[in-house]
Amino acid sequence: QVQLVESGGVGVQSGGSLGLSCATSRRICRIYSMDWYRGAPGKAREMVAGITIYGSTKYADSVKGRFTISRDNAKNTVYLQMNSLKPEDTAVYYCNTRPWATWGQGTQVTVSS
Repeated sequence: QVQLVESGGVGVQSGGSLGLSCATSRRICRIYSMDWYRGAPGKAREMVAGITIYGSTKYADSVKGRFTISRDNAKNTVYLQMNSLKPEDTAVYYCNTRPWATWGQGTQVTVSS
């Protein structure tokens, strides 16, 4: 069973930077493409960044140029580096495989203006 544990979320000021981590229970990173999602109250959960097993990446238009997804297969961990944060980036951030496994608890990111 795949287990996903997100961490790194805290409160930051607008314009600040933050790095999130997603630890997986098995060698998931070697097998599946991985995506970061975020969910805010009253909004549908949206995919913000993805990375394939070959290292190809994609980003939502709203974060392109500010967020960077990366993967360390040896550590079974996927990362999301977030720069130039905006209040609208405030959300609970989740990672998941492609196709989806059971969702983790997520990690809360709060950006204050």
